[in-house]
Amino acid sequence: MRHPILFAALAGCALVLSGCGGRDDAEVARAMKSVNAIDETNLSDIMLSVADPREAVGYFERTAGENPDRIDLQRGLAKSYIRAGAPSQSVATWKKVLAMPGATADDRVEMADAQIRAGDWAAAEATLNTIPPTHETFQRYKLEAMVADSKKDWKKADAFYETAQGLTTRPGSVLNNWGFSKLTRGDAKGAERLFAEALTYDTTSFTTKNNLVLARAAQRKYDMPVITMTQTERAQLLYTAALSAIKQGDVTMGKALLQEAVDTHPQHFEEAARALAALDAGTAKG
Repeated sequence: MRHPILFAALAGCALVLSGCGGRDDAEVARAMKSVNAIDETNLSDIMLSVADPREAVGYFERTAGENPDRIDLQRGLAKSYIRAGAPSQSVATWKKVLAMPGATADDRVEMADAQIRAGDWAAAEATLNTIPPTHETFQRYKLEAMVADSKKDWKKADAFYETAQGLTTRPGSVLNNWGFSKLTRGDAKGAERLFAEALTYDTTSFTTKNNLVLARAAQRKYDMPVITMTQTERAQLLYTAALSAIKQGDVTMGKALLQEAVDTHPQHFEEAARALAALDAGTAKG
């Protein structure tokens, strides 16, 4: 669906063209081609932002097929595949992009991202290694850090995460990734610090809130952190803390947290209620 602003722009162009009776057909054709380019640019932006992912894929498959030499449409197709949850198809399309005149280092970064999403870490590392070291962007170093994480090269991962953090004004996502890396290494205290810092940039990320609770629970700190949360989020975070407590052998604490999660949730909390019932049944049998 096209935005009213786009239609207004096209309508204005149409009015101008309607008064061009004295111009030859070639000039009118050139003008119409310019109008169509504006149309396509706006529509492409819409397809990559608010359109349904499947609709976007269909649009770019069609337009890229009609204009096989347009690198911008191939890029749009590759990105739309990611939005549609088809990273392998995105990788194949990025390979086409890289074979076209006008391909850039950013295109290689995008392909590495698609390869990681497809689970091909070795290919992503190989792609990143083809990018000149002078190409210093947030996305490039974020991916470099993730690849280093996959190889358990913690020293290199930390260096890349730190570099990525310094290249953006919105480092919430990279701090969350870095925190999760610390958590998998067993550095729960370091992970807690990074998750807490990530939330100062994005207070709405439930994934980061949940990770923060996991990092605190790993240190047997089961009380809720002082962060912004809805009632439903609080119940879910209590449930996370409860499961962590039970896993670590703190069953009494886990049971209390499950009960609090059930009591806190504004609706029926099926998962927590079922876990609490199972815990009660196990205690009764014992």
